[in-house]
Amino acid sequence: MKIYVITHKKFKPVVNDSKLYQPMLVGAALGNQGLNDYIRDDTKENISSKNRSYCELTGLYWIWKNSEEKVVGIDHYRRYFVEKNNKLFHRYLTSKYINTALKEYDMILPKREEDIYNNQNAKDFFINNHGEEAWNKTRNILAESYPDYVEDFDWFALQKSGYCYNMMICKKEIFDEYCEWLFGVLAKLEKRMDLTQYDNYNQRMYGFVSERLINVWIHNKALRVKECPIYFDDGKSIFTKIKEKIAH
Repeated sequence: MKIYVITHKKFKPVVNDSKLYQPMLVGAALGNQGLNDYIRDDTKENISSKNRSYCELTGLYWIWKNSEEKVVGIDHYRRYFVEKNNKLFHRYLTSKYINTALKEYDMILPKREEDIYNNQNAKDFFINNHGEEAWNKTRNILAESYPDYVEDFDWFALQKSGYCYNMMICKKEIFDEYCEWLFGVLAKLEKRMDLTQYDNYNQRMYGFVSERLINVWIHNKALRVKECPIYFDDGKSIFTKIKEKIAH
């Protein structure tokens, strides 16, 4: 079992379990720098050079093609799965917790964000922030090559909540099945998009699309999902947070 902590730079680990949590440097082929004990996404079979448009997906791709762990997961250097989340204390997931959860559920995902789309549905929010080209072309690709998923895509289009951050924990065979489908869709989309017409933010397009597609895939597969809160590490010490809480 391994939880890969995706990062594009050096960071201070917040979990003291190096056997379970493994830092992974993404965009290494583009010059991103980490520490010697980080796995680099430009080793073995990889798409590290696509990191600007694929974001953390270059890490997912590396895990899919190269990891031999029986259970794999994704955290980010500032976002972590936790059992419970409050303003001061956080219990990060342990291998025992994960094994217990996966006996009952197929996948651990971030707690569904009920207000993530600002009271818009998923389609309108995506189009308002990223344009309609990628949305429409993704649906066309599904209709042409993965028709069993069109109904699920249209279902998700109307949702006002969803799973975000491209974070997950599951058995490797489920992870592999998802990645085979996801990267198949994105490979086709990449051939139909010219990202040079977009600003720097929206050149991260395939990362944004994939955050929507995980919802489509899970709905189609009717997977049993264990939702866990996400703790965002802002770099402040516990003492600083206590002082801030007292001050308020």
